[in-house]
Amino acid sequence: MVLPRHDVPGPRTAELVTFDGLRDGREHIALVWKSEAATPLVRIHSECLTGDVFQSARCDCGNQLAETMALMSENGGILLYLRQEGRGIGLYNKIDAYSLQDAGADTVDANTRLGFPADARRYDVAADMLAALGHRDIRLLTNNPEKVSGLMLAGIRVEDRVGTSVFVSPDNLGYLQTKRFRMGHALSLGDAEPERVSATG
Repeated sequence: MVLPRHDVPGPRTAELVTFDGLRDGREHIALVWKSEAATPLVRIHSECLTGDVFQSARCDCGNQLAETMALMSENGGILLYLRQEGRGIGLYNKIDAYSLQDAGADTVDANTRLGFPADARRYDVAADMLAALGHRDIRLLTNNPEKVSGLMLAGIRVEDRVGTSVFVSPDNLGYLQTKRFRMGHALSLGDAEPERVSATG
């Protein structure tokens, strides 16, 4: 299946690839743009219905997805879209976590109060998808070091980590601070000071 460029500049179209028999039994997909690079640029994007589709202001997921598609439409690459809503806890549980966040918890504490890990996502399935596409050596578009280590543990060689842009707004600053200071993401938040982040949000 060939997808249009969604009004993104550049000459490339993407091929949508489905997979059969992935180890977690879910329906993950890949969008593959042709590239002349020997080592493809890869983005692992976990599904975020609220951000990707409904343009929620409380996260940066939709902006990162749009940036990735624009970049890869222009230069080529592989987008792995994983069905791991809410850092792997599912849509309904994520909405419950939102309620806890509205009461003052941050994203880490909201997940753990619901009985889940801070981040329940897995990347071995992404490694399987890349292997099926014929790639064991990649460049990874991410600010999250867990994605790098997860892929490498699953047998994928990450030659380089390429950072995404940081989309800061008053609505998502607390969320980004939590990613930076509690989850170790490689983010530059400018004037956002570490002391503005607490264990409760």
